[in-house]
Amino acid sequence: MFTIGDFARHGRVSVRMLRHYDAIGLLRPAHVDPHSGYRFYSADQLARLNRVIALKDLGFTLEQVGTILGDAIGADELRGMLRLRQAELETALGEARARLAQVGARLRAIESEGRMSTQDVVVKKVPAVRIAELSGTAGSFGPKDISPVIGPLYDELCGRLEAAGVSGFGPGIAYYEDAGRGDGSVLVHAGMTVPEGTEAEGVLVHVLPGIEEAATIVHRGSMDDILPTAQTLAGWIDTNGYRSTGYARELYLECPEDPAGWVTEIQEPVTRA
Repeated sequence: MFTIGDFARHGRVSVRMLRHYDAIGLLRPAHVDPHSGYRFYSADQLARLNRVIALKDLGFTLEQVGTILGDAIGADELRGMLRLRQAELETALGEARARLAQVGARLRAIESEGRMSTQDVVVKKVPAVRIAELSGTAGSFGPKDISPVIGPLYDELCGRLEAAGVSGFGPGIAYYEDAGRGDGSVLVHAGMTVPEGTEAEGVLVHVLPGIEEAATIVHRGSMDDILPTAQTLAGWIDTNGYRSTGYARELYLECPEDPAGWVTEIQEPVTRA
């Protein structure tokens, strides 16, 4: 038998919590000394304590926990509930990290206002290029919607090209189109430059038309941090007598394992305003 203090230590809970569970009938001591009132617990009561804490962490009230335990929930069913909750929390954590990254990108854009040089903006003709591509749809042009789509597309594309024995492909080119649904959704095209005669199962190979006039700027670093560079380009276009005529392309010049070392050219089609 354990004293309440020892049982609390083994169960990784507080003595105060055990007293509360006793008071509401959720976890009674195995024995109470009639003279001193000291509570004692047995080792097999740790199993019930684990279930109480697990169900609490799932979001159930203590009253609901008592009802569930009264129905003698099995270990397999409890494991299933916990795994479901674990998956939900992991999804929420991933979404929170993505939001945090976007907040950081906006903050860096605000901090760089008026400080990024526009001298590196070049207006040039972009030639046509043969690419192999896979496409998907994103909810918007925002990074939080684009990133979860374009990353897997490139993984799948490179895998299919390698499986088809295609060598020497790259660099990557991503381009975008309005999905035409009226809800702001975007068609995402993840492409790789490939040699003539390239074929791969399930992959579209075609010539991507050139851009007669594109305002371009080079971004260095992760694509999560592209916002200040893209907005610097937008400001240059607006103040130099041009207007944008479509979504910008992204030419991935260097893509080392560390995204901080990426080099990307943004190519935005323009015309004289």
